[in-house]
Amino acid sequence: MSADPADRAVLVVVGAGPRTTGLLERIAANAPELWDGTRQLKIHLVDPHPPGPGRIWRHAQSPLLRMNSMAEDVTLFTDESSTVEGPVRPGPSLAEWAAQFAGSGPRHEPYEEPADPDVLAELRDLASSDFPTRRAQSAYLDWVFRRAIGELPPSVTVDWHRTTANAVTGPPNGPQQVHLADRAQPLTADLVVLALGHLGSAPPAEHEANADFARRHGRFHLPPEFSADADLSGVRAGEPVVLRGLGLAFIDLVALLTEGRGGRFRTESDGTLSYLPSGREPVIHAGSRRGVPYHAKTRYRLRGPRAPLPRYFGADAVDELLAEERPLDLRRDLWPLMAKEIGFGHYHELFHAHPERTAMPWPEFLAAYDRLDWYEPDMASLVAKGVPDPVDRLDFEALDRPLAGRVFASAEEFQAGLRTYIAEDVDRREDEEFSADLGAFLALLSIYGQLPRVVAEGRLSARSIGEDLDGWWQGFFSFLASGPPGFRLRQLLALSRAGIVRFVGADIRVGTDEATGTFTATSPTVPGHVTRATALIEAYLPRSSLQRTESPLLRDLLAAGAIAEEVVSDAEGTHRSGLVDVSPADAHLRDPRLGRPHPRRIALGAPTNSRAIAAFARPRTDAPAFRQNDAVARRLLRTLSRARAAASDG
Repeated sequence: MSADPADRAVLVVVGAGPRTTGLLERIAANAPELWDGTRQLKIHLVDPHPPGPGRIWRHAQSPLLRMNSMAEDVTLFTDESSTVEGPVRPGPSLAEWAAQFAGSGPRHEPYEEPADPDVLAELRDLASSDFPTRRAQSAYLDWVFRRAIGELPPSVTVDWHRTTANAVTGPPNGPQQVHLADRAQPLTADLVVLALGHLGSAPPAEHEANADFARRHGRFHLPPEFSADADLSGVRAGEPVVLRGLGLAFIDLVALLTEGRGGRFRTESDGTLSYLPSGREPVIHAGSRRGVPYHAKTRYRLRGPRAPLPRYFGADAVDELLAEERPLDLRRDLWPLMAKEIGFGHYHELFHAHPERTAMPWPEFLAAYDRLDWYEPDMASLVAKGVPDPVDRLDFEALDRPLAGRVFASAEEFQAGLRTYIAEDVDRREDEEFSADLGAFLALLSIYGQLPRVVAEGRLSARSIGEDLDGWWQGFFSFLASGPPGFRLRQLLALSRAGIVRFVGADIRVGTDEATGTFTATSPTVPGHVTRATALIEAYLPRSSLQRTESPLLRDLLAAGAIAEEVVSDAEGTHRSGLVDVSPADAHLRDPRLGRPHPRRIALGAPTNSRAIAAFARPRTDAPAFRQNDAVARRLLRTLSRARAAASDG
């Protein structure tokens, strides 16, 4: 490209999905204060997928795939809860934006109806408590992107390059060259931001043996894959297939293998859901470590006042933790405070919304609750005294491992038992009499917003980061707070009754049998029972792995020694997270060649060790991503302004 004039700054952002959209919104919000409108700023976006939705939320995916959030719980805009330095600029949630197409809400500029008639029809009928399709979210993200572009000052312009970035070169004290797959001439930039989103990776070695077995015996094997990209055509009708994993990827894959193959659900006269097979479905045998699907998402609002969060795990508590001179352990040092915070959210809602199910005044309960540690015997006594019915008490162990210690005499007995468990879970998550569960969920979100600071300070031990933070905690959070819509689990029950889905149990073990050429699945939940299948699907998303990443850009930077994987080492051991190491203070890429963060290269979100703070969020939760976007946008504008001023003066 031709040299830019001295009064023009150039920013290249690799990746144009929701994270970049949020960053652009914050650049637009902060530009009036921090950008001199007499100078030009050119922003280049590099992404082969549409800007706004990006790869994960692109329109080109099955209409069967849905979000696991209600329409009213999705936003990319700051609000009164946002603790950002820049200006708060409220905007519509997905539900509020969709209401304009039904004529029940104000128009939001730029107004344009989605071109897909199915998406438009969905938006016109979308209720606030509905769980939208990913295509509907794609339309919303496209609109947010166009609005953000429209709010930039005239001196800031954006170009989209529908291609892939293969390399970034350039000295730390000079212009950066971003090399594109479809052109010989690179883009020259003052600063580069990598906002690559969720990336695929080559399967880890643990899957190679199963893949080799499948090839030798003519069987089907699918390693971890994003559901929208999974090629399931090799799974035959009636074929027994093991799905290892019962999270959101499992829910998506089941939908694609059943409704996606022509089956349909029907509501019977008694209100139960039944499944009418097309005959093209496989027989799905599903198991996981817990052996049960993720808890259903709640489908109600708080009935009492919102709890004032955080109370026990906020900035002051984090300050006290960081003042400790010893390495911190999440389960020992953080979890008691985190658990108490979640309990506060739960019991605050119970006492305020359902006082008839409590046995003491809230002020009395809270005064005692404040004094006690979570694991003190007196805390259990207080809860038992104040909350008479055990069904209203918070039991993390029972929530986390519902099948622990349970054994069933036969596979059929287990199918019936797990159907009862799932039905009770869905009923509870859709019954506002149990709105205390939503209070706990909101406290979970508050905790999630505080944890990045603890992680950023590097105070957790290597073992605790690996086993607790990236292991137990992330799994527990997802299991409790990131489950599917209730209707998906009701569909799962119908599929189970129809014999299309069968449950294997907890602590699933997958093996191979060379004599029969089949995969085997066993579980201590049903001792002695062996499931045999001719197909194996790893029903979970690929984990971030810098060493195995599919990104040509990250591979090139790694080969050049310009980036590094996060590695935490101490007296307890070493943990390699697979994440790109960035500076917690400002998100700049750590460059091993420099021994410090690269001053002109920044990386946000997945796959960095900021631990993939979600790009969009529930309104009024002071979303961590919005805080990060605002801070980065302000630093970008200040840095680019100084760089251009120096160039002009020179």
